[in-house]
Amino acid sequence: MSPPAASPVLPADLAAAHAMILAERARRIEAEAAASGVEAMIAHLKLTIEKLRRELYGQRSERTVRLIDQMELQLEELEARASEDEIAAQESARLASLPAPAPRRRPVRKPFPEHLPRERVVVPAPTSCPCCGSMKLSKLGEDVTETLEIVPRSWKVIQTVREKFTCRQCEAITQPPAPFHVTPRAFMGPHLLATILFEKFGQHQPLNRQSERYGREGIDLSVSTLADQVGTATAALRPLHDLIARHVMAAERLHADDTTVPILAKGKTDTGRIWTYVRDDRPFGGADPPAALYFASRDRRQAHPDAHLAGWRGILQADAYGGYNGLYDPARPGGPVTSALCWSHARRGFFELADIAASARRGPGAAPVSPIAMEAVKRIDALFEIERGINGLSAKERRDARQAQSRPLVDDLHAWLGEQRLKLTRSASVAKPIDYMLRRWDGFATVLDDGRACLSNNAAERALRGFALGRKAWLFAGSDRGAERAAAMATLITTAKLNTVDPQAWLADVLARIAGTPQSRLAELLPWSWQMRSCRTP
Repeated sequence: MSPPAASPVLPADLAAAHAMILAERARRIEAEAAASGVEAMIAHLKLTIEKLRRELYGQRSERTVRLIDQMELQLEELEARASEDEIAAQESARLASLPAPAPRRRPVRKPFPEHLPRERVVVPAPTSCPCCGSMKLSKLGEDVTETLEIVPRSWKVIQTVREKFTCRQCEAITQPPAPFHVTPRAFMGPHLLATILFEKFGQHQPLNRQSERYGREGIDLSVSTLADQVGTATAALRPLHDLIARHVMAAERLHADDTTVPILAKGKTDTGRIWTYVRDDRPFGGADPPAALYFASRDRRQAHPDAHLAGWRGILQADAYGGYNGLYDPARPGGPVTSALCWSHARRGFFELADIAASARRGPGAAPVSPIAMEAVKRIDALFEIERGINGLSAKERRDARQAQSRPLVDDLHAWLGEQRLKLTRSASVAKPIDYMLRRWDGFATVLDDGRACLSNNAAERALRGFALGRKAWLFAGSDRGAERAAAMATLITTAKLNTVDPQAWLADVLARIAGTPQSRLAELLPWSWQMRSCRTP
């Protein structure tokens, strides 16, 4: 047996007993404070980890398109599983000599497009009646079953023949002039050039992968050969790029943003930038066609946006990146640019703290939820709901609607954020997005006084999505010139997409015609003019 525990030594007088009680109370208070601090640190770490996971893997629930993708993937799996189960059930019924199960209902198939060519394959008819053997058969009609098929890509060599003639009287030799080619010593047709350009800059397929695929099809086109044609074709398309650049810079409002792009350097890769400036007047009923302009740089210095927008004045939709501050300077030559900050960007800071509600319901170990952030998201969503109702109206109509509907909500949000900030400590997580808005409130309130401004900068973010996805495929740009070439081609391809034009078909037609088009008529080849021309063509 263990010896009994020793009895605690009690004080003999009242003063000593009082001192012991105070000491014990102090130890308990210190222990409770330490426990409270640990719990707060745990909650803070959980929140930080959750935010870092969001930065790594993207927004989880904010974009509806992600939910749609997941549901479509589940639908794909269920459809494939049902087809497999149906075949297995039919085979089991056949082996067991049982009646075949009823076929399941399949989705209704749309008819094939009328413009597709039809190849008629006639099954040989019987020459005699299988019942009586008579040869007297008469056709009653026919049943046609259509099957969609794809023909593998075929290659061909086009021989352009220029015949020579001599005059028997003066012995002069006559020959038609050589056709225009987009590249010197050209041996690639415009459709092949357009395919190479679009796959490299639109589908993010590097030239080495294209060369390997062509080799498997029996065509030997080396990487150096493809690169030579890409360089000359890009130079031939430069006049159209310049016209699009002038069109973008004539806008009264631009969406601006940038993203990283690795650029190869000596023994390493530098983190360069791709900048975009998007003109899209459709949200407020503008008639001018949309367009996107891209630039490349090796760093993110303020000098780059200053140079890109030199001499331009208007409304700049952008985030709070400090590199744009030189454009807002009242002392800027030609006058300052008006800042219109992105409400979607501000909302994202609150959403990261509010969207944790779903994980909080899964158990006590989940990260805490900020009720202030949830309320802020609801208030900002109310503004976007108003915007959806006035989208496409004229600038004046949008301004009037915002003054009547949005201004009371914005003023109330401003006052509410100020009140909540006074209750928070400097280290509170929700204090950061609140400070982000309050310190730049004039930029966020620009939309109330100018109907040309938009509530978000999503147009520029969408324009950069291709680079964000593509750099995972091509890893890096080979040089500064390579990054600039990618920016120039992205200008052409994205502008075509914004005008609902097939970029590859447009590039093929432009490459076939640009050498023979006078400088004064190059504007006819721009995507929006090309679309109108193709619509008028019978």
